[in-house]
Amino acid sequence: MKFSVIIAILIAVLLSSCNDEQSLQRYFVNNSENKDFIVLDVTSTILNLDKAKLSSEQKTALESFDKLNILAFRKDSTNAPKFETESKKVNQILKAKEYQELMKVNSGTDVASVSFVGSEDNIKEFIFYAKRDENGFAVVRVLGEDMNPNNILTLMTVLKESKIDLEQLKPLEGLMK
Repeated sequence: MKFSVIIAILIAVLLSSCNDEQSLQRYFVNNSENKDFIVLDVTSTILNLDKAKLSSEQKTALESFDKLNILAFRKDSTNAPKFETESKKVNQILKAKEYQELMKVNSGTDVASVSFVGSEDNIKEFIFYAKRDENGFAVVRVLGEDMNPNNILTLMTVLKESKIDLEQLKPLEGLMK
């Protein structure tokens, strides 16, 4: 009898600790095979950098960056209702307390935001979200280890010096024109 009570308590604890909330990672996985979405995983090799020419600060910033996950919804005349539904889902996910919003821009038809997961000293991911009513939306997850705002700013300066391999981004062509 005691054994079955203990098992019942363990099962109840396990079930109550399961988080049924949607996360961006789960949203990416759930939509990776959906024809309305474009999914790209991009590594730091896209930057085509000569690491010997980088400062130690730039190398540290680059090492904190692991990869980009990009999920884009291309809106057309046949999927407008789905576009509204999916953009609402993303907005709802980004409202979760785990995603800390740094900045948001809203011009009516165009929306963009920058959020992060983690602490200010140890950011696990940056999230860039952009939506244009005519074209669709894109969510970019910048994943890494020990990222911080300084690393991201330094990485932006490194981007200016890079020779980005645009072939890896070709599937996104025309999305945000």
